[in-house]
Amino acid sequence: MANMNRHDPFVEMVDDFLKGFFVKPVAHESSEPVRRMHIDLFEHNGEYRVLADLPGVKREDIDVQIDGDEVSITAEARSQASPREGERALHSERYFGKMARAFRLQEEVDDTRATAKFADGVLELTLPKKSPASSKKVTIQ
Repeated sequence: MANMNRHDPFVEMVDDFLKGFFVKPVAHESSEPVRRMHIDLFEHNGEYRVLADLPGVKREDIDVQIDGDEVSITAEARSQASPREGERALHSERYFGKMARAFRLQEEVDDTRATAKFADGVLELTLPKKSPASSKKVTIQ
């Protein structure tokens, strides 16, 4: 049975408009098809908050990497439904496979204080901004 994906040109148009604005896309190369996950990004009180939709994904199948101002999220939804004996699948729209999203933020993230929570198919990342290096005035004697 062929996988079906809904094409939404409005989403692509908005994403193209926002490129270079708040979230800059990062190229992601892979040999197998990877679905792009949907995210929301918020900024408040010196930290970023990212919400990523990950339906059908288990906690252990999620990977988050932080490198300076670059964040990448990868996950895999595994099929749990299979036809019972004597049953045949007539139609399936549920997605199973790899999902990924990588983006750059305006400021670097303090990865030592970053936190992640996963509940009800939504990953919530709290990414505190790295405090700027303080400069020290040297007294000349």
